[in-house]
Amino acid sequence: MGDSTDDMTLDGAEEAQPSAEELEAAGQSALFGSPPAEDQRPSSVQPYRVLARKYRPQTFSELIGQEPMVRTLANAIKRDRLAHAFLMTGVRGVGKTSTARLIAKALNCVGPDGQGGPTIDPCGQCEPCVAIAEGRHIDVMEMDAASHTGVDDVREIIEAVRYAAVSARYKIYIIDEVHMLSRNAFNALLKTLEEPPAHVKFLFATTEVDKLPVTVLSRTQRFDLRRIPLEQLQEHFGWVCAQEGVQAEDEALHMIAAAAEGSVRDGLSILDQAIAHADADEEGRITAPRVRDMLGLADKGAQRRLFANLLEGQQRELLAAVEEQYALGVEPLALIRGLLDLTHRVTLVQVAGEGRGVSAEERVQLAEWAQRMSPGQLHRLWQLMLKGYEEVRSAPDPLAAAKMALLRTLFAADMPDPGDLLRRLETAPRDPAPQVAGGVTPSANAETVSPAALTWPSLVNEVEEAGEVHAANVMRLQVRVVGLEPGVLTFSRDACFRDPVAPLLKSALAKATGTPWQVVEEPDGGSPSLVEEAQAERQAEQARLRQDPLVKAALAIFPDAELIENEGADIRAMPWSRTA
Repeated sequence: MGDSTDDMTLDGAEEAQPSAEELEAAGQSALFGSPPAEDQRPSSVQPYRVLARKYRPQTFSELIGQEPMVRTLANAIKRDRLAHAFLMTGVRGVGKTSTARLIAKALNCVGPDGQGGPTIDPCGQCEPCVAIAEGRHIDVMEMDAASHTGVDDVREIIEAVRYAAVSARYKIYIIDEVHMLSRNAFNALLKTLEEPPAHVKFLFATTEVDKLPVTVLSRTQRFDLRRIPLEQLQEHFGWVCAQEGVQAEDEALHMIAAAAEGSVRDGLSILDQAIAHADADEEGRITAPRVRDMLGLADKGAQRRLFANLLEGQQRELLAAVEEQYALGVEPLALIRGLLDLTHRVTLVQVAGEGRGVSAEERVQLAEWAQRMSPGQLHRLWQLMLKGYEEVRSAPDPLAAAKMALLRTLFAADMPDPGDLLRRLETAPRDPAPQVAGGVTPSANAETVSPAALTWPSLVNEVEEAGEVHAANVMRLQVRVVGLEPGVLTFSRDACFRDPVAPLLKSALAKATGTPWQVVEEPDGGSPSLVEEAQAERQAEQARLRQDPLVKAALAIFPDAELIENEGADIRAMPWSRTA
C-alpha cells in the first residue's frame, strides 16, 4: 500500500508504538485515511455536533430496532464462530456503518484490564474501543467505495492483508457503499475475500444489495437491517429530546418519526431542525404546529375536516378547505397524500378494530368512519385518490388537478359498491319483456309449437340424451321451427347454412322418440332458433338493465363502464369492470 503503516510496523515491531498524531503526520494511505477525531481540537469550546453524529450508537444496546442481528452476532462471538466477511444491507440511516464500527469494537475489545476477548458488549474504555470510536485506530480502516471504485484501490487491500495487525486482535476493513465497486474490482477481491488471513475481517455496507455480484454475496454473512418502526423511532426521539433538555409534544415527535420513513439518521436530522425552530419559541418546546409548518404538512384537524367534506358531499366547503391549506403552504401533492393516509388508517381501524390516531379525538373520528363506511367504499375511495395523486404529480397545475380529483372523488362517494349495486338490480322490479326484432317474443318455441304439449326445447334435450349430440347442436343453432307435430317437423334455416341436415334430424328424432319422423325443410319462415332466442333475451336484458336508474347513475359517472355477463355465477358475485 505504498506508505502503509504495516511496513512501518514490521521494521519497528520492538520499538514503542507511534502516537496517532505521528501516524497522521507520517501519512496513511489516502485510501484508508481515518475520519478526523471529533473531540481532538485545541480550542476549549467544542463545535456543535449534529444529533445524528452525537447520538450514534456506541454499543449494541444503543442500536435500536436490530435485535435479531445483535442476537446472531452475540451467539457467533460466544461460540467462536465468527465469519471472515459481514455484509450489512438496508435503507439509508438504519445503522449499517454504525453496526460495522460496533463489530470492529466487539472483535478488538480487550476490556478495561487489557485481558478481555471478543465480546458483544465492548467496554468502551480500552484503547482499541476508544480509538475505533474516535476513528483513529490504525488497524480499522474505512474505505468509501463511491470514490474508490477501481482495481488499483482493491489492489492496496490485497497487498495490505498479508501483514498482521499493528496493535489490535484483527485488522478490519470497512467498505461503505460496496456496491459501487467496479466489476473488475470485485473480481480482483474475490480470492482474498474467500480465503483471507485469519487476522483479517471484511465489513461491507450497502443500500443496494441487488447490485452486488452473487459471487460476493456467497462469500459473506449477510445481515438485513430493518426499517425502524414508527413507534420505536418516536420513543427514541423523545429520549434524545430528554438528553438535550428539550420538551416536545407527542404529536410533533410522531410527525417527525413518520417523516423519517424508518431512518434514524433522517429523523435525527429533522429533529435537529425542529429544535432550532423551537429555540425561537419563548417556551422552547417542539410543538406540532411548528413541525407541521417546517415539514409542509397539512394540519391533522384540517385533514379530517377535508375528509369529512369529501364524505358528506360538501363541494363548496371542500374547495374552500383546499384553498385554505394551499395558502398555508401545503402542497397539493402533500394534501392528497394526507387524505390517502387517512383512508389507509380508517381501513386499518376497520380491520383491526382499534383506533390508531395520535390524539383521542382522532381515534374517535377514525373509529366512527370505520363503522360508517363499507370496505368497498373505502377501497374505492383509495383507488380514486390514488389515481388523483398520480394526476396531481404530473399535472402542469397541481392545485387545479387536486381540486378536480377531489371533486371526482366526492361525486363518487355515495355510489354503492359493485356487489351492492348488483344486489339492488337483482331485487328491482322487472318490466314486461320487450319485443325483439321481427315482432317475435322470446320463448315462442317453448309455448306455441304444438297443441299436443310437444315442445321443441324438450325434444332437443331428448335427442341429446339419446347420444345424438351433433344433431342436438344443429337443432339448437340452425333450426327455425315452422311446424311441429308428433312425427312431423317442418323447419327453415338461415341462408348461411347450406349443408343438408334433414336426414340427420330424421334419424336422430327416430332414435330419441322410438317412432319414425317426417322432416321437411322450407325456404323461409319459422320462429327464431334456440340460440337466436337466447341472444335476443340477453340483448333485451341488457337493454332493460341500462334503463335501470342505478345503472344509469353508474354509467353517468363512469361512462366507460360495461356490464359483463358471467353465466352460471351468482348475480351477487357478478364482476363489474371499468376500463382505465
